[in-house]
Amino acid sequence: MVRLPFVALILAGVFWGLGFPLGKLALRELEPSHMVLLRFAVASLVSLPFAFASAEARALFRSPPVVIAGVLYGVGFLIQFEGLAGVTVTLAALLVGAMPALIAVAARLWGEPVSRASWIGVIAATLGAALIAGKPGAAGTPIGIILSLASLLVFLGWLIVLKRVPVTRSAMAVPAVMLIVATAAILPVALLLHGPPPLALSPVAWSGIVGQGLLSTFVATAAWQYGASRLDSATAGVFINIEPLIGATLGIGLFGDPAGLPLLLGGVAIIFGSIIVVRGERSAPAATHAATATHGLSVD
Repeated sequence: MVRLPFVALILAGVFWGLGFPLGKLALRELEPSHMVLLRFAVASLVSLPFAFASAEARALFRSPPVVIAGVLYGVGFLIQFEGLAGVTVTLAALLVGAMPALIAVAARLWGEPVSRASWIGVIAATLGAALIAGKPGAAGTPIGIILSLASLLVFLGWLIVLKRVPVTRSAMAVPAVMLIVATAAILPVALLLHGPPPLALSPVAWSGIVGQGLLSTFVATAAWQYGASRLDSATAGVFINIEPLIGATLGIGLFGDPAGLPLLLGGVAIIFGSIIVVRGERSAPAATHAATATHGLSVD
């Protein structure tokens, strides 16, 4: 039982990392907002039994923190994949590696102590992101990089709101309701930008959509919430680095993404700095608080 949270966090990191290459498969035939809409629609269909299984779960639709978290979650993915349309899989994945550093800064602003080691990690990860953004080359456009980084700020807001969601008996209730709310938030934006999504897609595109919906959205979100809620934040935070590693590796190996020196050095700096951050947080006096379930993307 002790190992189950670690297994859950590993699965979440791997499946989130798969979301980048799976997204590229769908983006060959879809606008980014359409792809995100269909991805969340798949996840919502799977979430329905859990969201309406009990009165406690149904009541979450009236919980402001859950509703706000769902909206931020959906908007974050919209921005992220609008950015992915302008960057490589590898670059998008590596930029996500800056998330633990952003959370360390936010923790300090919230009044939580951040150790010296954590600040060293923050600087390293920030320099890595700057190295990538300053030398994008063929890896991405400036607007793609800006959107990818902006999505991290939205996910950071999502994490803050998640600290205030109600505690439920069912581990699936909050992620299920949140995914349905996220889908409802994405729908009008996608329709406004590009109209109804096309459904006559190739099997390859549908495999990317279904894979994202089931693995990178439904399973990853639920697995991360389960694991992060049972471990301290520093320990759980280490596993967010699995996401950029998986995404970048698959991007280079399967999609032939460029692996220039600035990109590789920036990626190493981001991952190295993020590891220092979460290990530094472990030594901080307040690092014993329970981890908050999170992102798509990470914990503080």
